[in-house]
Amino acid sequence: MAVRHHLIQAPPSAVWEVLSDPDKYAEWVVGTEETRPLYGTWPEVGAALQYTVALGPARLEGSTVVRRLEPPNRLELEAKSGPAGSARIAIEVNPWGEETLVIVDEHPLRGPGARLHNALLEAAIQLRHRRMLRRLAEVVEGTRAPTA
Repeated sequence: MAVRHHLIQAPPSAVWEVLSDPDKYAEWVVGTEETRPLYGTWPEVGAALQYTVALGPARLEGSTVVRRLEPPNRLELEAKSGPAGSARIAIEVNPWGEETLVIVDEHPLRGPGARLHNALLEAAIQLRHRRMLRRLAEVVEGTRAPTA
C-alpha cells in the first residue's frame, strides 16, 4: 500500500473545505481534467465525479465514488479507470497543532493494477501522492492558481 503524509499550514477545516468542493478536485488530483458531477452531491457517500485523465497525449475517462465519509476527518474514495481497474484512496485529515497532517493511503482494488501490483507500481503511486499532496497544500494555503 502506498501511504504518504504531508503537513499543511492551515487548520483541518480549511483542508476539509477543499476536499468537500467538487469544483476544486481537478486542482489537487494529479492528471485529472474536466471534472463534472456524475451523480449525487459531493462528498456524500455514493456521490461520484466524472473526469478526463491526461496521460501524456492520451485522454481517458474516469470517475471517483465516495465510499466512506467521516467529516471532517476521513474521506474514502474509489477511483475507477475503466479497463485499468480501480483503487481505494483513503484521506485522513488530522489536527497537528495549528496545522493539519494529511495522510493518503491508496491501494489497487480491481483490474490489472490489483493483479500486477508490485514495487515499481508502488513507487509510481508514491511519486503521484507526493505531487498530489503538495498541490492540495497549495490549494488550501492559497498559493496555487485555480485551473481554468
